[in-house]
Amino acid sequence: MENSISDQLKLERARKKVKSIRGFYKHLTAYVIVNAVLLIIKAVNLEPGEPFFAWGTFSTALWWGLGLFFHGFGVFGTDVFLGSGWEERKIKEYMDKNPGEGNTKWE
Repeated sequence: MENSISDQLKLERARKKVKSIRGFYKHLTAYVIVNAVLLIIKAVNLEPGEPFFAWGTFSTALWWGLGLFFHGFGVFGTDVFLGSGWEERKIKEYMDKNPGEGNTKWE
């Protein structure tokens, strides 16, 4: 009985994690699409002599990108780049590989 409760809690945690990851990717998709459209509109509607590379052109992408960064940090934490236990997994992977005779090159 206790084991099934533990399994149920793990399942709920996993579902919650997957839902938060999906939410982040939806946020990222909206960020890319909306900012691409805003940049295209800005490029098409430039006045003669008006510079494209100005603060106003990229301010939305910058501030929204900062929010997106913190959203991603909240979802993935510090595991975003290499993941937790990456070094140990990589060491085990290399140790499990058995290079052939005369082949000492790690892949």
